[in-house]
Amino acid sequence: MKKLTNKLRAKHQARKQAQQEADQPPSSVPRITTKSISEHRDEVLRAAKKHTHPLQHSKYRIVIISTTIFLLTLVAFFSYSTYALYRAQTNSFFIYKVTQVLPFPIARIGNTFVAYENYLFELRRFTHYYENQQQLDFNTDFGQQQLAEFKRRALNKVIDQAYVKQLARENNISVSSAEVEERIVLLREQNRLGSGNEVFEDVLQDYFGWTRDDFKRHLYQEMLIQKVIAELDAETNERAASALALVESGSNFGEVATEYSDDIATKSNNGEYGFWIDPTNRDLTPEATAVLFSLEQDETSGIVNTGYNLEIFKLLEKRQDRVRGAHILFTFKGIETYINDLK
Repeated sequence: MKKLTNKLRAKHQARKQAQQEADQPPSSVPRITTKSISEHRDEVLRAAKKHTHPLQHSKYRIVIISTTIFLLTLVAFFSYSTYALYRAQTNSFFIYKVTQVLPFPIARIGNTFVAYENYLFELRRFTHYYENQQQLDFNTDFGQQQLAEFKRRALNKVIDQAYVKQLARENNISVSSAEVEERIVLLREQNRLGSGNEVFEDVLQDYFGWTRDDFKRHLYQEMLIQKVIAELDAETNERAASALALVESGSNFGEVATEYSDDIATKSNNGEYGFWIDPTNRDLTPEATAVLFSLEQDETSGIVNTGYNLEIFKLLEKRQDRVRGAHILFTFKGIETYINDLK
């Protein structure tokens, strides 16, 4: 019994000693102090610097390479665009979109430049129409001749438009968006633009490759020319005023038409059109049709600007949706009269 007790006591002493040794920190673990933390941080930073410089160098090279590639691409793009426009004279859709973003010039008017995009806008409607509606092959000799003529006409037109804008600025003449919309409404009322928006837009696309905004742009240009001519052609305005004064004073409308009218087809017939007119008649301008349908029988209008003419109308007879009328026509001088000197 005593031996067993001694064994248990020895075993308990050995376990206690082992526990005390386990609680003691190993002699190989460094002691953590403020100084040791600082030294460790410096050691880590020194090791990191070995990797920092290579990364900075790689980043610098990436920036240089990327910038070089971008500049080379830019130079190549401008070189191609310049060649395509001025040497190859292409009118592709891609080049047309390029000119809508970058203001490449096609001609110089005084101190200003005519944008290449204006030229392509006019040229592309010619080529679209003849390719799609007339099946003209521009790769043939005849097609190349026609294309050269279209290019000449398009260039002359945009140059003329530039001079018209110059005259408009000098004379404080402008065309508002509201006026363009009013013109479109008038055309729609007389069914001159198709039976609906979809039909109208399809026709524009099929015939000219235009959108509705392209049509508005074309309409604006035409209306500006008409306004400039109407403002500058004092002689035609005076002739129209003289004829109206005679009509209003009681002179015979037919006699005044015979004396004053520029319409050879009707002046010998007292100004009468000689046919019945309905609201969709294409032989008259939209303005002429609208005025005639607004008059009462035997009533005479004032001076009406119908675009490239001034006119005085008289309603002779009205039957439901048709009318018979007469007019006195005064033709404005061509825009060339006013821009040739500028050219």
